Amino acid sequence: MKFLHIADLHIGKIVNDFSMLEDQRFILEQMMGMAKANQADAVVIAGDIYDRSIPPGEAVVLFDSFLTELSNAGIRVIMISGNHDSPERISFGESLLGKQGVHIAGTLKDIPVKVRVKEKDCETEFVLLPFVKPAQVGARTSQEAVERLLVRYWQEENLEIEKNRVLVTHFFVTDAGWEPELSDSESTIHVGGLDNVDASVFQGFDYVALGHIHKPQQIGTHPIWYAGSPLKYSFGECEQVKAALLVTLDGKGQREVKQLPLRPLREMRKIKGTLKKLLEAGLKADGGQQDYIQALLTDKGELIDPIGTLRSVYPNVMQIVREDIHLSGNGTEQSGQNRMLAKKRDALALFEAFYKTVREDTLSEDGRELVVDVIKELEG
Repeated sequence: MKFLHIADLHIGKIVNDFSMLEDQRFILEQMMGMAKANQADAVVIAGDIYDRSIPPGEAVVLFDSFLTELSNAGIRVIMISGNHDSPERISFGESLLGKQGVHIAGTLKDIPVKVRVKEKDCETEFVLLPFVKPAQVGARTSQEAVERLLVRYWQEENLEIEKNRVLVTHFFVTDAGWEPELSDSESTIHVGGLDNVDASVFQGFDYVALGHIHKPQQIGTHPIWYAGSPLKYSFGECEQVKAALLVTLDGKGQREVKQLPLRPLREMRKIKGTLKKLLEAGLKADGGQQDYIQALLTDKGELIDPIGTLRSVYPNVMQIVREDIHLSGNGTEQSGQNRMLAKKRDALALFEAFYKTVREDTLSEDGRELVVDVIKELEG
C-alpha cells in the first residue's frame, strides 16, 4: 500500500499582497505527477485545504480540477478539514464523491469516518479525524477531545482483524513536552498546553498523517509525521525544503516514509546589500529574478522609491527592510534591529502591551484566556 501524504495547501492564500494561486497550481500539478509516477494508491490530504473558511472562487475551481484529475487517474483521495477550513463547505457532496473514490471528512462525526482500502493481500483502514475545537465535544483541551473521539473508534474496532491503521488528523502534536518546529506563517497560539495533543494518544496506529505545521517533520521516533505545506508562505521558511511524503505500508504494518522534494515555480529568498549592489547583482544573475524577494537594504541615507527601483530587476519583491545604523560610544557603526524584522510578537503579546499602555496595569489570567479565545475565533 502506497500513498502520498500532503497537507496545508492553503489554496487561495495571499502573501504580502501577492496571490499564490499560480504557484499553487504549479505545485498541485507537480504532486499529481508524483502520485502517478510512484503508482500511489491514494493521496491523503491532512487539512487546511483552503486558506480561509470562505475561499475565493478561483481557489475552489483549482482544487476541483485537482480532485477531478486524481479521480480520473484512478487514485483515491482521502481528506479532512483543518482549522482554516469551513467543515460544512469541505463536506459538501461527500456521500456522492465517496462513490468516485474521493473520501471526505469535513464535519465531525460521533465516531471517526473509516475508509478501507485493500491492495493485493494488504488491507489498510484510514481513520479520518478532522480538526475540532474542544468545546464541540464537551472537552477542556484538544488532547481530551482527541482521546474521547479515539476511544469511540477503538470501542467499535475489531482488533482481531489484521490490517494497517492510518490516522489522518490536524492538531498541534507534541512528544512528552517536545514541540514541533514552527514557521512564521503559522498564526496559531498555543497557551498553557491547551492545544497540545501528546503523541502517546495515537498508540495503535501504524502511521499518523498530520497537518497543521508547515515544516515537514517527524514527531520523535513515532510513526507520526507532518507533511508540511507544499510552498513557502513566509520568509522564515526560506531554508526549508518542502516535500510530499510517500508512505509505504506492507501487510505487517512496516513502513517507509520517503520525502519527495517539491520544486516551486518561484523561490522565496532573502537578499542583502546596498540598493546599487543588489541591482547590479540582479542584472548579472543567470535566473532567479522572478523569485519572491525580501531585500535587506544597508544604505545609510534616504532612498527614493527603493521598492519600485528594485522591481525593475526583481518584479516580485515582497518586502523592503532597512537596516538601522547607529553609532556606538566609541564612534564606530553598529547594526541595530531591523525596522520590519524586529522581534516577532504574536497577537496576544501585542494586545498585552496595548492593555498595559492604556490601563497602566497587567492583563489578568482570566483576561488573557478571554483574549486567546477571541484571537483563535478570528483566526478560524
